[in-house]
This record gives sequence, C-alpha cells and structure tokens, in this order.
Amino acid sequence: MSPTGRTDPPGLDPDRLRAHLERERPGLVRGPLVAELIEGGRSNLTYSVTDGTGRWVVRRPPLGHVLATAHDMRREHRVISALRPTAVPVPETVLLCEDESVLGSPFYVMEFVEGTPYRTAAQLTAIGPERTRRVVLGLADTLVRLHAVDPQAAGLADFGRPDGFLERQLRRWGKQLEASRNRELPGIDALHSALAGALPVSPAPAVVHGDFRLDNVLVGDDDSVRAVLDWEMSTLGDPLTDLGLLVMYSEQEPVPGSPISTTRNAPGHPDPAEIVERYAAGSGRDVSALPWYTAFAYFKLAVILEGIHYRYTLGQTVGAGFDRIGQLVPLFIDNGLATLRKG
Repeated sequence: MSPTGRTDPPGLDPDRLRAHLERERPGLVRGPLVAELIEGGRSNLTYSVTDGTGRWVVRRPPLGHVLATAHDMRREHRVISALRPTAVPVPETVLLCEDESVLGSPFYVMEFVEGTPYRTAAQLTAIGPERTRRVVLGLADTLVRLHAVDPQAAGLADFGRPDGFLERQLRRWGKQLEASRNRELPGIDALHSALAGALPVSPAPAVVHGDFRLDNVLVGDDDSVRAVLDWEMSTLGDPLTDLGLLVMYSEQEPVPGSPISTTRNAPGHPDPAEIVERYAAGSGRDVSALPWYTAFAYFKLAVILEGIHYRYTLGQTVGAGFDRIGQLVPLFIDNGLATLRKG
C-alpha cells in the first residue's frame, strides 16, 4: 500500500511514474495517478493509469523475468511507433523508459484506446450475427493492411531476419518442446518432422504480428478495429504465419475448461475458409500452402501449452485451470497432423 493509503498494483508505482512523466513530458499529467492491472495479458504486464482526466496504458515485462529478449520494451515501442502513420490501427506512443530505477524494469507508455476485446463466443452472440460477421471480417482486413506496410518505408527494414524465417521458427519451437518434455506425447515428433519436411517457399517478407487473433485487438462501437495490441512477438517474416494462426483460432472448437479463447460458435461468425478468402482477395497473396501454416500454428500452441503443463507439474503456476492444460496438448497435436494430411 502506498503512503497515501492507495493500493497499487504490483510492478507499478504511480508516484514514481508520475515524477518521470513530469520530467519527460511536462504538462501531460495533471494530478496524482491511479493505476490498475489490465487482466488478460499473456506475458508482459499491462496497466491502465489515470489522473482523473487523461488515461494512458503502461506496458512492462513480468515481475522477476529473466529472458530480456522475450520482453523487449524497445521492440514493442518501436514497431507501434513505426506503424502509427500507416493504415494499421495502433495506439499512439507517449514515451519509452529504459531506466530500470523508475519502475524496476524498462517500460513504455501509450494512449488509452476505447474498445472491446472480444474473447468469447458469448460476447459476440450478444451483439448479434450481422455485427459478429463484420467484426471478424474486419480482423482479416486489418491483417491485410498490416502485411501491406512497406518495412523499408516504415523504418523497419532491420526489424527481423526474413531469410530462413520458417526454418528458424520450427527449430526454435522444437527446442522449446525439448525444454519442457517430461512425458510421452504421441504424434508430436511426427508433426514436427512432417512440418520440417514440407517447408513452403515464403512470400515477400512483411511485418508479422506473431499472435494475431480477435482478443488481441480492440473493437469500437462501429465494429471497426480501433487498435491492434500485444506486439511482443512481432518481427519481419512470413506473413502467412499470421494468417495460419488466425485460421487455427477461428476453427478451434471450444473445449470445456480450456483457457484458449474461441469464438467460432457465435452466430454469424465467418468460417475459416471465408476468412482466408477475404485475406487472399485483399492481399493478392497465394494462400495455397496455408494448411502447412495452420498445422504449424497447432504445433506452436501445443508446445506452449505443454510448457505451461510442465511448469504446473513443478508447482510453478498460480491460479485455476492449470490442472487441465495438459489434457489439451494431444488435441492440438492431432489437429495439426489432420490439417497437414488435408493439405
């Protein structure tokens, strides 16, 4: 609790933040700041802060993090700032602070954007089938706009290494799997090998979000995408990895007790084929190899879920639902193999 009796969220001291903002952006803040943690983040911590008049968002790495490269505030701040003048809807950045004496880690501040993150089929059902269809197809249109950005013109030509991108990605996630392997997972090695043996030829590189899905955007009252959030996995690479992940989330059936959000059962939700067709028409890209990218998305999520399950078995997770994560992994493996066979 702060000296004023205010309860502050872990990882953010509003008084220290205000003092820093007053030094770097005089006149921005007009009074004491109050902060609250925004729930729903997958990795980096996100806070809403207000002085009673203005409102901003602060992003910082998780408490006690050790992998600085996985929580690089400079990269997130850079890509959002670079995309702001483009057709991609992103918040306006306010400042980047790499002085760890302020909040205990690097962080950045950006504007607060009003909008709804649709995370469940029930949320979409409440707005009706016509609006649901508009929201989901707008997501595909936003991905087209992102992948149309010229990295050179945006100042992002050195934001990643597109050459050998898919091979490196597959190798990286294979290593992640080995780091958390403590049980038999039938089919996981076959899926990894099949993906490695059928690497597609990537199209021209683009700015890749890395985790593009409905609950990582804010949707306005007019059903348009107001802001794309959570850029921590962004890079330059194969744009179809974003589409494959979006398709994977769009076709995933809801599983009772699963922490994986899925909205496909909402009335009016376009099916994956229509989402792909919308993207292909808007981008002009050849999407014939998409089954590989969707299968890779299943593999990647299986590895992520297995890592969570592994940490659960070691007693390193806190919260409800982690005991069921391990049961989901075989489902994603099977779906990945089935997708490759269909392709």
